[in-house]
Amino acid sequence: MTLEIFVPFWGDPGLLYLTVDSVRAQRNDDWRLVVIDDCYPDESVARWFAALDDERVSYLRNEVNLGITENYREAIRRATASHITILGCDDLLHPNYVDVVLATIAAVPDADVVQPGVDVIDERGTVVRPLVDRVKTGLLAPRGGEGIAVLRGESMATSLIRGDWLYWPSLTFRTETLRRIDFREGLPIIQDLALLMDIAFEGGCLAYNPTRAFSYRRHGASASQKTLLDGRRFRDERTYYAQARTLAAAKGWGRTVSTARLRAMSRLHGVAELPGVIRHGTASGLQSTLAHIFAF
Repeated sequence: MTLEIFVPFWGDPGLLYLTVDSVRAQRNDDWRLVVIDDCYPDESVARWFAALDDERVSYLRNEVNLGITENYREAIRRATASHITILGCDDLLHPNYVDVVLATIAAVPDADVVQPGVDVIDERGTVVRPLVDRVKTGLLAPRGGEGIAVLRGESMATSLIRGDWLYWPSLTFRTETLRRIDFREGLPIIQDLALLMDIAFEGGCLAYNPTRAFSYRRHGASASQKTLLDGRRFRDERTYYAQARTLAAAKGWGRTVSTARLRAMSRLHGVAELPGVIRHGTASGLQSTLAHIFAF
């Protein structure tokens, strides 16, 4: 089975080239790579790909800037394989990524989502372990020993609404699932969680293989950090958690409802971010963070 890997690109060309090199370094050659340039204003990117002598790698440039969500959709529209990875343009595959993903799909054929083990790296490529990632891997990720942990339906939804321990760019999806279940509008900051929850609400399956096969780049001054300081991140979270309660209640998933109502890990995230918001955030950011911690 060929794994189709898409890279929606808008960012640092140097990091993009490292990403492409990490794909080309796979031990398993059963992959194709498609880079979709969302009109990044640097003509050298097209020249770099034109000079790349690798028929497995395709470079496309959108006629107009689509924005990140629509560029994800463009990748899904262009997919031809049964499973796809939508890789971040600054993240890195380990040489075993394709092997780990294909082995996981073979072991769990009905998996809609595959999560491999992940290292977190900083801007320089150094492995780091910020608090948020220690919580993800140490407290929230399911315990499966060295084997594959499988979550379906309510157990998947409850696990993710307790705390989103997945790393979106590292995921491989069943293509048909992404074509059937679209991104929700109006939740740009946490659209990944909303999509994954919708997969769970449809009875979907998540397979977690803890074998490390991916490096997720966490930037100190990332866009997601800015949304914490101005309050948008926690506003979106509260909006979605309320939606998730309604969706879970309609299915009679009591554990998911109670977990979404309590949202303990999400509140603790607010507590952890509060000092930074006080020092560097806006007034609306502080108001949103306090509401996130205390409101029920």
